[in-house]
Amino acid sequence: MALIVQKYGGTSMGTPERIKNVARRVAKWHAAGHQVIVVPSAMAGETNRLLGLAREISDRPDPRELDMIAATGEQVSVGLLAIALKALGVAARSYAGWQVPIRTDSSFTKARIEAIEATKVKGDLDADMVVIITGFQGVDEQSNITTLGRGGSDTSAVAVAAAFQARECLIFTDVDGVYTTDPRIVSEARRLKVISFEEMLELASLGSKVLQIRSVEFAGKYKVPTRVLSSLTDPLIPIEEEIRSGTLITFEEDEHMEQAVISGIAFNRDEGKITLLQVPDRPGVAFQILGPVAEANIDVDMIIQNQSVNGTTDFSFTVHRNELDKTLEVLERSVKNQIGAREIRADAKVAKVSAVGIGMRSHVGIAAQMFETLFNEGINIQMISTSEIKISVIIDDKYMELAVRALHKAFGLEQSE
Repeated sequence: MALIVQKYGGTSMGTPERIKNVARRVAKWHAAGHQVIVVPSAMAGETNRLLGLAREISDRPDPRELDMIAATGEQVSVGLLAIALKALGVAARSYAGWQVPIRTDSSFTKARIEAIEATKVKGDLDADMVVIITGFQGVDEQSNITTLGRGGSDTSAVAVAAAFQARECLIFTDVDGVYTTDPRIVSEARRLKVISFEEMLELASLGSKVLQIRSVEFAGKYKVPTRVLSSLTDPLIPIEEEIRSGTLITFEEDEHMEQAVISGIAFNRDEGKITLLQVPDRPGVAFQILGPVAEANIDVDMIIQNQSVNGTTDFSFTVHRNELDKTLEVLERSVKNQIGAREIRADAKVAKVSAVGIGMRSHVGIAAQMFETLFNEGINIQMISTSEIKISVIIDDKYMELAVRALHKAFGLEQSE
């Protein structure tokens, strides 16, 4: 049988009873002869609780100490799951990230995985044990505990699957797959049976919360077949039935997939827009603006520079809304006077809405259809960004749900496959 990596989210691990159900599911796969590595998240709400405690003590807690605190949530989860498996008679062993070890860089709260050492875990697997490894965390060269950022357990699971050459990485969560959009916004949203890694990467980067973007990047880079499944089904459902459910993320762009011009509508409420007015239009000005922002470890998303008028231009870009104030501080301190911008404006009341589909490569008029749909709803477009398989727009956040519903209908995504 094959090596399978299973990842369980915070909701799946949210209560002792749900942890017991996870143990029953894992035991089922183990009993079928599979080697199993499990990567669980902290119990639902636990990471927020822990970080909240730190912020009650300090407005700006040290990132290294935040990682020390946040990492404990997953350590509780792996210990509880190991106990639950042993209660079922299944040999199991839990590991914290530093015990494996999972090597990362030293970017506290946003660390990146550099290597995973396999010796200990392979020994346990060969001894017929289920191995449970904390998600979300690792250790740097100075033996500091690091965390991978919110949603990092997905990244951990896919990285572990790649390192151990697992046949498949199963992501168990509180939804039963990837949908054409959020069913809470559009009740007619439809679950996709198959989606390409390329489309999934775009959806994750554009606001889909099913998978964390870095996990999709890992899966695509190392060719790890990944399946999104629900952990809220009967844990003893037959394996053959279980693997047919959910959504398979694949490299294959078969004929059926190519018929879908648009696969999904993604949205993101966490956008903040910054505009620098009357920036001198000269070589290097974009670097002068965005260089200090990058040095502050702030991710920039969409960028627009207007046409030069009388030697000046307006320069706009978006960042995560939580980093809007930090970005403004950087610009006021290091950029505004240096480049001579007349004014810096910030807008936290924007949202990004995107249409994604590999069918864009072979169909024309998708942008026109999208813009016409928004026009018909009276929605103004503030920024536009495109790639080969996606179109994104920034709009006023009060129109976000209206835009998602209108675009979902306009592209016929409610129709059955």
